[in-house]
Amino acid sequence: GYYAGLFSTADFDAALRGGKVQFGTHLDVTSYAEGVRETHNPSGRALPAVVWDFYQNGCSLRLLCPQAFSPTVWHFLSILQEQFGSMAGANTYLTPPGTQGFAPHYDDIEAFVLQLEGKKHWRVYKPRTDAEVLPQFSSTNLTQAELGKPVLETVLEAGDLLYFPRGFIHQGDCLPDAHSLHITVSSYQRNSWGDFLEKLVPAALQMALEEDVEYRQGLPMDYLQYMGVANSDTVDARRTAFVEKVQSLIKKLVDYAPIDAAVDQRAKSFLHDCLPPVLTESEKVQSVYGFPARWQDGGPCNVDIVITKDTEVRLLRHGIVRLCNEEAGVMLYYTTENSRVYHKEEPKFLELDPEYTDSIEFLLSSYPNHVSVDSLPCETLEEKISLATLLFEKGILTTKKPLAQV
Repeated sequence: GYYAGLFSTADFDAALRGGKVQFGTHLDVTSYAEGVRETHNPSGRALPAVVWDFYQNGCSLRLLCPQAFSPTVWHFLSILQEQFGSMAGANTYLTPPGTQGFAPHYDDIEAFVLQLEGKKHWRVYKPRTDAEVLPQFSSTNLTQAELGKPVLETVLEAGDLLYFPRGFIHQGDCLPDAHSLHITVSSYQRNSWGDFLEKLVPAALQMALEEDVEYRQGLPMDYLQYMGVANSDTVDARRTAFVEKVQSLIKKLVDYAPIDAAVDQRAKSFLHDCLPPVLTESEKVQSVYGFPARWQDGGPCNVDIVITKDTEVRLLRHGIVRLCNEEAGVMLYYTTENSRVYHKEEPKFLELDPEYTDSIEFLLSSYPNHVSVDSLPCETLEEKISLATLLFEKGILTTKKPLAQV
């Protein structure tokens, strides 16, 4: 099937035996019985003997970051994050026969459940109120009494895919005759218009305060006397004037909204969320990751990265960089040095001279075609080679031909 090789219980076991899985950080041990959800995480490293003992005693195992341990999951999510334009994360869940690991709840993400092994019985319920439609935050654990009738009840078997949007309550339990291994892929967390406006409105207000004296004028001296909830039923011309003034300032705020700059700030956050790109063998050979520098005969050799005006280059991928104009200067954010563990690293960026902006835009617009270093719109050849070398060293640029033949 199409899902074969994505992740298996053998991969789960291999991750544990690799010795890097930590309870609470990468692995949760859970149970749900008689309406009570419990977490049973010890501290420290998740040793196979301890983990499999928990499983044998009826506990579910949730691997929180399978992409850190599985190249196939990493590759899968890296394709999806590009497709969705939003962080794609995953958890894998291994549940013993006849048990349930989690209480009914809803999440703040779009969820795609792919059954990998065994079977699982699912019940899905629509949002209970308008306020729970596409919620910003996940729910607490819910009780059976708080649920109505499911809108979907089904048994997923290996290869089946179930999608439910944010706010749909769900619970899954194992049938008595089979274990279950599934992966939940998530996307669109905090990726709504409201989340975008949270970035945009404060920036618009800051610009309005700087550029428009009306926003800096003082409030009426007596406004506390006629405004406020206690005065909300009072008929007063001063109240009407105050409300109209506020409305007019809010409407005028649209004129100061730096929409593109706010999008760039969202993109910068997204690049921090991103997994690093998965390289093909040919991409490795044509990038710094395949560069043949090594120690030989008592010293390093093949160290020098020699880029000339005739070297043909292109971005490794279109979506791995973002130019942002910030107070401190022009920043180029990039994903090539990100970790496979979510936010393990600080955001990666280069501070660029403003005159390099055109060259970055040129590389973005030229993708996927190669261009000669000489064609970069920098003033001098030295600057062209310097920029290309810097971007190559960060894994952002690849060359049409390997720079050094091994």
